[in-house]
Amino acid sequence: MAQKSRIPAWFELLSSMRFAISLLTMLAIASVIGTVLRQNEPYNSYLNQFGQFWFPVFEALGLYSVYNTGWFLVILAFLVLSTSACIVRQAPQMLREMRTFREHARETSLRQFAHRQTYASPLPRARQQEQVLAWLAAQRYQARTMAREDGVLVAAKRGAAQRLGYIFAHSAIVLVCLGGLLDGNLPLKLQMLLGDKEITQPGQLIADIPARSRLGADNWSFRGNVFVPEGKASSSAVLNVRDGMLLQELPFTVSLKKFHIDHYTTGAPKRFASDIILTDGATGQSRETTIEVNKPVEFAGVTLYQASFDDGGSRLRLAARSLLPGTRETLAVEGEVGESVRLGNPRYDHTLELTGFRSTNVENVGAGRREDSVPGGPGGLGTFMGSAAKGRDDKNLRNVGPSFQYKLRDAAGQAREYSNYMLPVEQEGRWYLFSGMRASPSEPFRYLRLPMDPDGRPDGFFAMREIMTDPARRQALATRFARSALSAETRTAAIESRLTETAARTLELFADRGLESLSRFIDDKLPESERQRAAEAIFRVLQGLSWQAWTMAREGTGQPAPQPDENGTAFVQDAISAISDSFHYGAPLFFQLTGFDEVRASVLQVTRSPGKPIVYLGSALLVLGVFALLYIRERRLFVLIKDDETLLAMASNRKSLDFEEEFRRRADELGAVLGEAAAAR
Repeated sequence: MAQKSRIPAWFELLSSMRFAISLLTMLAIASVIGTVLRQNEPYNSYLNQFGQFWFPVFEALGLYSVYNTGWFLVILAFLVLSTSACIVRQAPQMLREMRTFREHARETSLRQFAHRQTYASPLPRARQQEQVLAWLAAQRYQARTMAREDGVLVAAKRGAAQRLGYIFAHSAIVLVCLGGLLDGNLPLKLQMLLGDKEITQPGQLIADIPARSRLGADNWSFRGNVFVPEGKASSSAVLNVRDGMLLQELPFTVSLKKFHIDHYTTGAPKRFASDIILTDGATGQSRETTIEVNKPVEFAGVTLYQASFDDGGSRLRLAARSLLPGTRETLAVEGEVGESVRLGNPRYDHTLELTGFRSTNVENVGAGRREDSVPGGPGGLGTFMGSAAKGRDDKNLRNVGPSFQYKLRDAAGQAREYSNYMLPVEQEGRWYLFSGMRASPSEPFRYLRLPMDPDGRPDGFFAMREIMTDPARRQALATRFARSALSAETRTAAIESRLTETAARTLELFADRGLESLSRFIDDKLPESERQRAAEAIFRVLQGLSWQAWTMAREGTGQPAPQPDENGTAFVQDAISAISDSFHYGAPLFFQLTGFDEVRASVLQVTRSPGKPIVYLGSALLVLGVFALLYIRERRLFVLIKDDETLLAMASNRKSLDFEEEFRRRADELGAVLGEAAAAR
């Protein structure tokens, strides 16, 4: 008996509205998270966004793929059970209520209605019944009569289909949730749970992916991406799963004939589309079509969407400029995006891994306030210099030209990631080459800004750096600076020797780690009261040395000496900042893009969603259900015809001012039907 009493209690809880609302609330919260947080992105982007602390917390909660997590699917399953139980519990009663006319209602109950009216009609009872039935039929009421001892009761109803809205709306929830469960990769989750499938690391060749990481073409539900370069074909999609991937075999082959992209005047993508050929793997039949954003194509039970575009293996031509102290050599390097190029030079035991290329880059190049990339720091030298610009207050979106991304891996296997722009970018009237660097994908790029010389090339900067970091030329540069800095009246052998020694020491410190070395020297050797003055003096010496280095570089190429005007002074200051920052660049070479042969690739999203038609059906039922609940009003009308009087009673499932007006109108109409001499009371 205890067991029997417990079953209705559980069923009562499962089918209760409070339980369903709680589940819907949890689903709503999860859906908000899934909408705000981009789903199924590479884990490196989440690590970069949330940091080391919150990344594993959100990973454990499954927030990076909310709609495929176990707890989300469990909530969906319970919502299906709860709503189905509610339908099983309430639908039979509602269907019975829809069919019944309540013709057994008692007179005492009718007189308790809030909306009632009595009449004294001169017509006989049979005539009244005939007139009332005709009037109800004209008003589209369904009616049923029942003879009683004291008279005849006419019970009528209209809008009984309103109760179907409840059934439709609840059935819609069940269907939508079922569709979500079908598209939730449940079979795949089961296979991974049983150990039949396991994720593998991305970036592998397709031939190297093991069978345990492959899904057959008969997989009934999936969502992945197909990467197809121009002129090539693919018959598999990549499914991002946590921090790895699975390879999904497709029942057809996708060939990309041509990728089209149109741009706005700013350079931002306006429209992109792919001319593709789809070839069925079973029949060999082909279909040529064009797919673009918001215009999907369905083939062999799979829907293809134009998701994005990428580089398909462009050929890049690079000039590798040396950043080793006292050297100014340039290496010519060529390679395709996706390749690894071993540098054939004994001084550079590195491997260049070309990872990406973009022919257009829309950036905010608004002229804003220039800020230092180096903080004030020890010695205060950072207050004078800084090679990066940040903190834009206004926006000026513009295409700044091509860029390429690469990794430079040393002999120990350690790699740093770089992103270099091909063309110089104007900032505050001056032009710079930008190169971004980061030690790991979780870090943001830090940019080195190389100034262009008055000829619009970076040659002046590299020539200055070579001279200022060359130990063999350090003494000659210091001597030249001392002679130029002293006038004939102030020059003595002792003063010139002391200034030469100071300049040589400044160069020696600067050639170590740039401004950081000079700042550390000031902090270690001088009392705090003298540091600011010493920093100003050393900075003036460094400016003079830089100017002489630039002069020597131009003399070496047969160019005239630079003019000490505003542009020349600004170039020297920017060069000092860039040389200082280059010591923290983390690479012995700066790679400059000199040419390219672009190959584009299309990224298509492919989905097989068996739950999609079920969701569509559920959506249609939801629309019908909401329409019925909001716009159909159920009304019950009773007319009790007696010998001495006639009683009208009316009720609605939703009280409103409109119903008040409708009752008055029906009462007046019924009075007219029962005879003009009828007296209402």
